[in-house]
Amino acid sequence: MTELNPFIKLRRELHLIPEIGYEEVKTQHFLLTYIASLPQDRLEIKKWRTGILVRVAGLSPTKTIGYRTDIDALPILEETGLAFASTHHGKMHACGHDCHMSIALGLLTHFASQPIKDNLLFVFQPAEEGPGGAKPIMESEEFQAWWPDMMLGLHIAPEYKAGEIAVKPGLLFANTSELFISFKGKGGHAAYPHLANDMVVAASAFVGQMQTIISRNIDPLDSAVITIGQIRGGDVQNVIAENAYLDGTIRTLSTETMDIVWTRLKQLAKGWEEAYQCEVSFTPGSDYRQVDNDEAETLQFISYLQENYPESYVACKEAMTGEDFGYFLEKIPGFMFWLGVDSEYSLHHAKLNPDEAAIPFAIDVLTRYLESL
Repeated sequence: MTELNPFIKLRRELHLIPEIGYEEVKTQHFLLTYIASLPQDRLEIKKWRTGILVRVAGLSPTKTIGYRTDIDALPILEETGLAFASTHHGKMHACGHDCHMSIALGLLTHFASQPIKDNLLFVFQPAEEGPGGAKPIMESEEFQAWWPDMMLGLHIAPEYKAGEIAVKPGLLFANTSELFISFKGKGGHAAYPHLANDMVVAASAFVGQMQTIISRNIDPLDSAVITIGQIRGGDVQNVIAENAYLDGTIRTLSTETMDIVWTRLKQLAKGWEEAYQCEVSFTPGSDYRQVDNDEAETLQFISYLQENYPESYVACKEAMTGEDFGYFLEKIPGFMFWLGVDSEYSLHHAKLNPDEAAIPFAIDVLTRYLESL
């Protein structure tokens, strides 16, 4: 029987204990315990909330190269049937952050004992899925003291095969904004709708109307998406709902388009208040910057792939995916790339099952790449 790759094994152990944003207590403990097992003579370790920063001192440093992994999970009930499925009911690493962490640990393990010329900074960042950990960790004293000169990151991609890496200069991921809308009207008896203001009706109509923003207010050659992922309203089947709630997300390829969407949403809300005799309010959520890959750094990485892994490189287009890694790239040159994991099910799906062969492959690619720098 072939022995399981140690970093695939770590991935499976992490998959057992998924935790959502800023609740990654077990995850942090697991990571710190493993990091403590590595040679410590060149390591400096700092905690930030439920995250961790680890600096590997270079042999004769002239710069610091940053590598970020996210560590949180999603509030999803796992349906994979795997032997190492989540032990935390209703929580799952359905976005591949367990894979991301194991790859980062593979890199850290190598460079803890075989340091390169320059400093390396490993950022184990919480709360990527929400409310967003990148911006606050960048603003922390811990990160500011070890500010890197470039920043790298990856995200698994079920649509690409294991052994493939997809990347492009410039825009890779969209701007994203969480959307939480509340409707407050007047409840009443189901048999007397004329004496009430039904918020299930108001909210349902709003869902359809907001899609006209995309079809009639956004340039057809531009791209934007409004998705409502959750509708809540009412408590009993024979009572007209006094309150209703819409939770969703907005994705755009530019900040200007995001501004247009939000302006039109608020204008529609004012009209809804008049038409349905209700109050419409927006609850602030997380906003994520677009992931805009630095051209020079990305082209250098592409050249490295073409020379060393010619069958692995895939040119790709931008996606409407959201990632708070964009906050790093707003201030620090660098890039993010897609790592193929060849899964039948998409990101955020309860049956997502990445091809674990991608883990040692990514460790090999990035180890050699960092050494080449």
